[in-house]
Amino acid sequence: MLSTDCTDRTASTDPEERPTDSMPLQDLPCFSLQGSMLSHCNRTNKRKSRGCLSEGLDTECTPTELIQQWSPRHKHQRLISKGKENDCNHFVLARRSRRKKDSTSGISWDHLPDELLLKILFYLPLQDLLRMSTVCKRWHRLVFDESLWHSVDLEGLTHMDAALQRVLKTGVRRLRCPRSFMEELHFTVSGSLQMVQMDLSSSIIPTSALESIICQCRLLEHLSLEGLRLSDTIINSLSKNLNLVQLNLSGCSGFSAAALADMLRSCSSIEQLNISWCEFNSDHVKSVINNLSSGVTHLNLSGYRESLMLDDVKVLVERCPHIQTLDLSDSTQLMADSFPVFAQLKNLLHLSLSRCYHIHLAALTDLGKTLPTLCLLDVFGLVQDGHLPSLKKEMPHVSINSRPFSGVARPTPSSRLVGFLNDRTMWNRKCRLRFRL
Repeated sequence: MLSTDCTDRTASTDPEERPTDSMPLQDLPCFSLQGSMLSHCNRTNKRKSRGCLSEGLDTECTPTELIQQWSPRHKHQRLISKGKENDCNHFVLARRSRRKKDSTSGISWDHLPDELLLKILFYLPLQDLLRMSTVCKRWHRLVFDESLWHSVDLEGLTHMDAALQRVLKTGVRRLRCPRSFMEELHFTVSGSLQMVQMDLSSSIIPTSALESIICQCRLLEHLSLEGLRLSDTIINSLSKNLNLVQLNLSGCSGFSAAALADMLRSCSSIEQLNISWCEFNSDHVKSVINNLSSGVTHLNLSGYRESLMLDDVKVLVERCPHIQTLDLSDSTQLMADSFPVFAQLKNLLHLSLSRCYHIHLAALTDLGKTLPTLCLLDVFGLVQDGHLPSLKKEMPHVSINSRPFSGVARPTPSSRLVGFLNDRTMWNRKCRLRFRL
């Protein structure tokens, strides 16, 4: 038996070793050490204090199962105190476990379709939209998509050469940039522009730059070039916009009477025309009178002191019987004998005769009876402040001198011109993209 064999072997050994060898394994002194030290002494075998353990485990009487049971697993000890690996002059190279990446349940911007991104970009202001165009090529392409640039307001932007050139290439349809400054414009684009409404009033633009823009417009319906210097090339290009409804050329210069006549004959859809205070002679005035379309309802032909005669007014009334607003201010050759001519206009609502100094106050009192449909009358410079109440009493249904500015074909309402920053409308509509200072 196993117990007998072990006893015989123990008895045959030296008598001095019997007390130690006959002790149970768990009572051996070497097993009082920690398990971690056991594994360490098996690998190093350098410390003398642990020699008894190695000798006891190497004896033939120690079962293999007990050795495996008492031997701890080989694991690297983790440092309990983080950040103190190099204390007590012990340099320790520690490797920390990698953090698991948090699983993101959201959807990446790159996975969104172009249609959805365009819907999001539609609600961004102009400056933020331009910043987003620098993110990547895809966003740059989406930012300058034609659907986002239908209407743009660049008022307040100085040195707008590059900005205007970029905006024109986006296929903009409504462009507002009055009182702007431009040195030059090298604009080249294949095909015609998609412009429908454009306001360049009171801007400083070279004639050559303006030609490069107007020459590529074929769809214009509302246009304001007030105060600009034009050319015959520009006027001839305007004649190709057959859908032109409102045209504001107030204070313009640089074009001939022949080019003006050709343009008015071609643009037969014009309903509102403001051609006041231009550098005109009598030939220019006759070109306007003799070539206006019969569909004109609002006309501003003021500022021609010596050029507009009574015969011109007769031709005008005969050609344009549907006029509702007529401004002939500063026509010093007109007198009270023009009133019966005005009476032929059955739809006349607003008449301006300011500073027509040959019309006397006594004749104005009968104007209410001569023009029964009249609602607004402007006679600035003809009636003194003391006589105005008596004139209003004679014409109680007519509002006198309530419109100091003409609103014919102008993009901004006549009551809100320069200085009214809260209203930046263009023909009663605001632009979606607006430059903000």
